[in-house]
Formats: sequence, C-alpha cells, structure tokens
Amino acid sequence: MSAATATNRPRYAPIARDPAARAHLLVADSATIAADVFAPGTGLSDFDETWHVVSHALVLPRPLGAPGAQHFRSASHVLTMLRHRLAAETMGLRIYAVGAEPFVWDVARVATDAGMGREEMRLFACGQPERRVSCVHCRTIIPGVTTTLVTCTGCGVTLSVRDHFSRVHNTWMGVQCDAEVPGDLPPVEGLGA
Repeated sequence: MSAATATNRPRYAPIARDPAARAHLLVADSATIAADVFAPGTGLSDFDETWHVVSHALVLPRPLGAPGAQHFRSASHVLTMLRHRLAAETMGLRIYAVGAEPFVWDVARVATDAGMGREEMRLFACGQPERRVSCVHCRTIIPGVTTTLVTCTGCGVTLSVRDHFSRVHNTWMGVQCDAEVPGDLPPVEGLGA
C-alpha cells in the first residue's frame, strides 16, 4: 500500500447482539436510530437498555413496553451517567454505541477507562461526516469539522485534514497544508463518509 492511499480510517460493521454477553446496553446520540445500523435479525428490542440523547426542545413520551429506555438531554450527560454505571458494573455487559463518530469514540473511551476491552463494545458511526481535528503544530482540538481544510483556532494555520484517526485521542490529524508554498491552498471539499 502506498503512502498516498494509506489510511487508518475506522471501519464499522452493522450492530449485532453478542450472544455471549449477560447484558446489553445500547447508547445513541439521537432519539431515533435508522434500521440499517443493525445487522439482519437485530433491532431495538434485542437490547436490555437503550439510552438516547434527546434535544431538550423535543418532547418524547416514555415508550410503553420499553422499561429500559432512558432519555438524556446531552451527550455529556449520557457519558457522565455511563461512567457511573460502569463503575458499579460486573463482567458480561456489552456496550453498543451508535451516532456521530466523535460520540461513539467518546463512549468507547469511557468504556475503556472503566476497564472494558475492545471486544466488549460495538461501535457504529452514522450521520453526517463530522470530525474532531487535532493540529499537529499546537495540539489544539477543533470540533465539528466537515471539510478537508480548516483553520486552526489555536495557531491560525490552514490545516489539511488527513485520513489518519487516533482511537486514543478520538481525533483526526490536521497538518499545515501550505507549509511549502504559503498561500497555495488546495480546493476545499466536504469530508467523505
């Protein structure tokens, strides 16, 4: 593989319930989950609990017949509650995270910090491509990037968003794109999924 085509972009498989697990917790950054997120034969009813981020402006009735469904007002609230939940959890729980890429990797980080292994979680990124970009020059993190070029909010340079993802830091690499010839910028494009 040449350097030009090298990538460590995360790959996501449709969510399937782990039959070896004792308990199953689905965490989503949206009130609704598209059916194509799940593997054939898997659906919301296959999970013991479902935690959803719901905008405070959106009023949802608590679903009847789904005692494990909980709604949270923000992703940070879900992550805080997940930290508390995992601190008291025993072996056998599987975490399934669905949503924007930064969100699913935040869930993975909380689970990893609690001692869960990668095999105990399933991640599926969906929705509009959005990245957290880390400037390699000043280490500033720029959230919500949707294009191939972005201006660093720390040092002010124009960064090219590389196809290099850090699973540890939940960021994509941003490198100054006009270092060789100042002002010579490539065209701005939207990020691919």
